[in-house]
Amino acid sequence: MLLPQTAEYALRAVLHIASHESPARVTQIAAAIGVPQNYLAKTLNQLVRVGVLTSTRGPTGGFQLALPADELTLERIVSAFSGMRVRRCLLGLGTCGEVPDCAAHLRWSPLGTQVREFFATTKVTDLLHPTPPEHL
Repeated sequence: MLLPQTAEYALRAVLHIASHESPARVTQIAAAIGVPQNYLAKTLNQLVRVGVLTSTRGPTGGFQLALPADELTLERIVSAFSGMRVRRCLLGLGTCGEVPDCAAHLRWSPLGTQVREFFATTKVTDLLHPTPPEHL
């Protein structure tokens, strides 16, 4: 699954913010994650609008998580930028899933479900303090 670049930037920024106790400023975040400052400012403001981050103005201000890291899923972060876009069939058979016996759909569907489940169940804290999966 390819995420829009803005969603990738948002994930990286949220992980950076979550790893710091004090509010993080746009200039600091942009430098740390290698993203253009103006682009990142718009991305962070979108995350504030959807309730992922809070922002405070002033000399001690910056961005912080609006929710605890152990409650914030990756899906909540990326959904602000990826939305429910219509996906075209890889084989040109219309919208993905319209032709259920499509060879590409039959192979993609289980994987797509796993990817969606990963984003829905993985919390920010899981990426800050990784533990190996039990089944490995």
